[in-house]
Amino acid sequence: MKLFDTHTHLNAEQFAGEEAAVVARALAQDVAYMAVVGFDTPTIHKSLALSEQFHHIISVVGWHPTEARTYTPAIERQLHEWLEHPNVKMLGEIGLDYYWDTSYIGLQHDIFRRQIAIAKEHRLPITIHNRDATADVYRILKEEGVPQAGGIMHSFGGTPEEALRFVDLGMHISFSGVLTFKKSDRVREAAKVVPLERLLIETDAPYLAPVPYRGKQNEPAYVRYVAETLAQVRDISLDEIAEITTENAFRLFKWRGNEAI
Repeated sequence: MKLFDTHTHLNAEQFAGEEAAVVARALAQDVAYMAVVGFDTPTIHKSLALSEQFHHIISVVGWHPTEARTYTPAIERQLHEWLEHPNVKMLGEIGLDYYWDTSYIGLQHDIFRRQIAIAKEHRLPITIHNRDATADVYRILKEEGVPQAGGIMHSFGGTPEEALRFVDLGMHISFSGVLTFKKSDRVREAAKVVPLERLLIETDAPYLAPVPYRGKQNEPAYVRYVAETLAQVRDISLDEIAEITTENAFRLFKWRGNEAI
């Protein structure tokens, strides 16, 4: 059995100096592959470095919506360069965040649209950050068109109906530790209806640790608990969920354990 954590921040300061130990713990729990997501200059550099250090890690780079005010023409030029790195398999995380600050929503929209266009230019899929902005995220994705390479609704927390609407646009749906929370019945209902070929799992570590580690620092090893819950929700075995979600990730990233596919 091999699991793929499709969205983790092993590049976060919480893991500084402990990356090798975290990777070892993940491998011990059958987490054989990871996508490390960078969202500003320091975390992008770290993501790229980790992808060079560990053969089973790929890099995802993009500009986070909460960093929209720091997006400049120079950053955009640099983004094009980062996306040419052979270990970068996706652009993200991009999207909208209305939770922290709603004073620059228009700027978030503009940068979201620009990065969708850049992903298309580089023929890369996208991974979407959506916090309290579902209607606008959906509208922009529909207006701009999901890249032919596809994309991910990262750490999905919406309704079954919303999940299927995003699937219809061409997106995969990724479930995080939120799936395991006691009050996440709506998310579990969504997980029941997503087509098997569009299911993915993730940790979003160091955030959103699943039960039984809720409230503690999350890490890639814990994606196993997400997989176990998803298997229960879909009434299939853990081995089957592992095979389905890992194969889905391989196809989306066009990568199979350091081999292009």
